[in-house]
Amino acid sequence: MTDVIVWPGDLLVPGECRPNLVPFTRSGGRSLGGVQRSVRTDLGFWSVEYRDVPLYGIDKMRTFEAIKDILSGSSGRIAVPIYSPERTPWVDGLALPPSILPHDDDTFFNDGTGYRQGAISIVSVGFTPLASTIMQLRIINGDTSLSGTLFSYNHALYRIGQTLDVSGDIYTVRISPTVREAIPAGADLEFDRPTCLCNLIDDRSMDNGSNMNGFERVGVSFNEDTDYWNQLALGLI
Repeated sequence: MTDVIVWPGDLLVPGECRPNLVPFTRSGGRSLGGVQRSVRTDLGFWSVEYRDVPLYGIDKMRTFEAIKDILSGSSGRIAVPIYSPERTPWVDGLALPPSILPHDDDTFFNDGTGYRQGAISIVSVGFTPLASTIMQLRIINGDTSLSGTLFSYNHALYRIGQTLDVSGDIYTVRISPTVREAIPAGADLEFDRPTCLCNLIDDRSMDNGSNMNGFERVGVSFNEDTDYWNQLALGLI
C-alpha cells in the first residue's frame, strides 16, 4: 500500500463513531401490484461518521488543521480508526489497552517508545483471494464468538457475518464487503482498533471554527476510498 496518513486516534477521539456498510441494490421499479423488488448487485462500501470531535487545546486544533491541509478536500485519502468496543472480540468481554513491547534486547526506541501489540491476536489461515467473501481465521487470543465483529487488513475494513464452520481453532467465516486486497496466509488481522481507508464525503467535510467558550466540537464524515481499491486491483498503483 502507498503511504497514507492515519487519523490520530488517541488525540482527536470522537464522542461517537458510526461505521456503517452501505449496501448497493438495483430496482426495476414497482410492479402493477405495487411491489418493488430489489436485487443486490454489490456488497457495498463503508460510511464512517465521526461526531463530537474535540478541537479544544492547541495540539488538537493544530493537528486538525494539518490533516485538513494534507487532504485538501475529498480527493485526499486517510485511514480512520473505528471506535467500536462493543463489536470487538475481547477475551472474556474485557476491553484491554495495547501492550508496548521493547526490542529483543529489552531496549526501546530512542524516544522511549516501543512496539504496539494489541490484546487480540487472530490470524488468517490460507490465502484469501481478491473479491472473496469467505475466509478462514485462527484465534490465538480472543473471544470465539466472531459474528458481528469488525477487523481490518492494510486499512481495508471488514465485518464478520456468519461463522460457517469450526474445526479446532480454525473458523470459517463469511465477511462483508468483498476482499479489497488479497490476504496472505498467516496475516495478522487488526481487531483491537480496525481502520478504514477513506475520503472525506465532500470538499467541506472538515469545516470548523473557533468556539468562544473554548470547547469547539465538530463532526466529520467519510466514505470508503473504493477508487483506491479498484486501481490497486487493476495494477494501476
